[in-house]
Amino acid sequence: MGDTVTAALRVGVVGAGAMGADHVRTLTTAVPGTAVTRVYDRDTARAEQLAQPAGGEVAASAEELIGSDEVDAVIIASPDMTHADLAVACISAGKPVLCEKPLAVTAQDALRVVEAEVAGGRRLVQVGFMRRYDPGYARLKETVTSGVLGDVRVVHNVHRNASSATSATGPGIITGSMIHELDTVAWLLDDEIVGIRVESPVRDGLPDPQLAMLEMAGGALATVEVFVNAGYGYDVRCEVVGTTGTASLVPTPAVSTRIAGVEGVEVARDFVVHFADAYRHELAAWARAARAGGVDGPTAWDGYLANVVAEAGVAALLGGSRQAVVSATRPDLYARGER
Repeated sequence: MGDTVTAALRVGVVGAGAMGADHVRTLTTAVPGTAVTRVYDRDTARAEQLAQPAGGEVAASAEELIGSDEVDAVIIASPDMTHADLAVACISAGKPVLCEKPLAVTAQDALRVVEAEVAGGRRLVQVGFMRRYDPGYARLKETVTSGVLGDVRVVHNVHRNASSATSATGPGIITGSMIHELDTVAWLLDDEIVGIRVESPVRDGLPDPQLAMLEMAGGALATVEVFVNAGYGYDVRCEVVGTTGTASLVPTPAVSTRIAGVEGVEVARDFVVHFADAYRHELAAWARAARAGGVDGPTAWDGYLANVVAEAGVAALLGGSRQAVVSATRPDLYARGER
């Protein structure tokens, strides 16, 4: 990697869709000390459109990009079914990787990534659970950890999209959208989910919205409402209820207007706009750690646990009953306290 103090981190990006394109824009405009040197997408023209303005080149394949001497670290923003294999390839190459969620399509595939990392003896995979880097969520986490809320009893979550083509099935809503809350709740409470129930008021057609009840190992409960076709915009809320107080995310719109007799604020149109600061902080933290040869964020184990809970959630939705969440034994590489 060269001089880890002064050399720019040379980043290869796999996937030139909306998420990959946003990561390239953020790296090139808001994360000093990084350079996008390679981009791969099955659509070569789209890869070229993304690579050229960033000063990078188009790779012939994802494997070529990962193995390139011009790439120090990799961002995986390709379709979900490719994540696990590409993450394992990055581990084999000894290169830090930021893998967009989910880490894998199945918990078994996610465990395969974990096992590859454990065999190598060091953490190289960071999963793109960017809410941990959002200023609001970070402050909420600090408030919970401080103890001022007393013992946490309930966490309420709302996750709404104006529309979604990527979560177009009932299971897809859980594995593609709700999976953020499945990670966030565990992180906020520094606890693990041991049971889940998922229901929808829609009996015919796409079961949207969905309401989940999560049971935590420490006894707290969490509700998660996910509505991927809410129509009005992108809206995320979270409230933590304790024995001595509550804490909530507070929307901070830049401008409030009064026009034609109506007072209001604009609702973000999508997650990229809503979590712009979170993505910037996430990439900056990842780049700092990758420059030193590692990662510092949501781990492959966190990605695996989210996959395990998501699979139980799908079973709960389809079967109409509460499902226990049972995971493998946590390896020492991911000891608690180093989450």
